[in-house]
Amino acid sequence: MRKFLVVLDDSRECLNAMRFAAMRAAKSGGGVAILSVIPPDEFNHWIGVGEVMREEARERIHAHFEVFAKWMRDRQNVDPELIIREGDPAPEILAQVKEDPEIGVLVLGASVDKKGPGPLVTQMSRNSGALSVPVTIVPGDLSKERLEAIT
Repeated sequence: MRKFLVVLDDSRECLNAMRFAAMRAAKSGGGVAILSVIPPDEFNHWIGVGEVMREEARERIHAHFEVFAKWMRDRQNVDPELIIREGDPAPEILAQVKEDPEIGVLVLGASVDKKGPGPLVTQMSRNSGALSVPVTIVPGDLSKERLEAIT
C-alpha cells in the first residue's frame, strides 16, 4: 500500500498537510504515516532530567497524534500510523523515506509567513534530490473546501 508521509510538528501549517494527506489517502486507497521528530537539543540536561523531558515530549506527540488520528478515522476512514524519531528533522525524514518502501509521497505544510515557507520546507527543498519520492507542499492558508476540491 502506498503511504503518504506527513510531519507532525507545532506549526500551524501542519494541519493542512494532515488534512491533505488523509484526503488523498482516502481517495486513492492509500495510508498515512505521521512522523514526529524530537530534536536532540531538548535533552541536553542531566541524564534523569533528559529522560523525563523525552517522555514528556512523547506524551505530547501522542496527544497531538490522537487528535489527528481521530479525525482521519472518523472523517476519512483512514487509520494512520505514528512514527517517532529523535534527531534533526530533515535527516530523520530522509531516513524514514529510505527505510519504508511503502512511502510514496512526502507531504509538507508551507507557512504563509512573509519570511518564507518555513524551515522544514526550505531544508527538504534543498534535499529533494536525495529523496526517492515526490514532495507535495500544501499551502497553510488553504480552506477546507479548497483542500477537498483539489484532493
